[in-house]
Amino acid sequence: MAINTVNVEAERIYKKKVFSKLVKIAFLLLIIFLSIVYLFLYIVYDGGRFTVSLDKNMSNRKNVYLSEDGKKKSKTRQLSADTIDYMDNISIKWLPENIDTEATGAHNGDNYIAYTFYVVNAGEEQVHYWYEVDIDDTIKNVDEAIRIMIYRNGKPTVYAKKSKVTNKKEPGTKKFVSKDIAVLEQRKNLKPGSKDRFTIVVWIEGDDPECKNDLLGGEIKMHMDITEEHIAKK
Repeated sequence: MAINTVNVEAERIYKKKVFSKLVKIAFLLLIIFLSIVYLFLYIVYDGGRFTVSLDKNMSNRKNVYLSEDGKKKSKTRQLSADTIDYMDNISIKWLPENIDTEATGAHNGDNYIAYTFYVVNAGEEQVHYWYEVDIDDTIKNVDEAIRIMIYRNGKPTVYAKKSKVTNKKEPGTKKFVSKDIAVLEQRKNLKPGSKDRFTIVVWIEGDDPECKNDLLGGEIKMHMDITEEHIAKK
């Protein structure tokens, strides 16, 4: 009987150790999983920068570059603008009248994002290019009330998702191209030695019928690509 008791006790201790190891492994795997999820969310949302990228071919073959101030010493193929942590709804009427010319680079304000930069043709031939603003991800359908205003050489165009009520474009706007593409435009005949000035402004339009409490806590991630050719996404 004593031998059996010892065997049972040893088996109990062994099972306890195995269970303890399994718990530790499971906990470690959970930590790794949560770390991966956190990293993904950080990159998609908190990494929180609006990027503008230039086609490598345009840079290498056509000698076109991006710059926050339009000068050659700051030329680059990618720009990165800080966003803001919180954005309440406002009206387009509340935006500064000189928002296009007040500064270069990031010049965000209360409840809106503003970023100014240049596309410079330092080559010897005129170029055509496309500029595209892609929506990478959204939370709580905040894109329903988002406005994107793009100034190109002082001329503004406002883009918005079409109305759910009328199924038509919102008043005073040009509708998003698709669910994933907000803006798609072609710029033709940028002459040698010339540059285009862009200012991108993003805000939540309070006068939009889709601007409701359901959007509270929503987020959006976007970026802009400038390419020599446009290839339709499938």
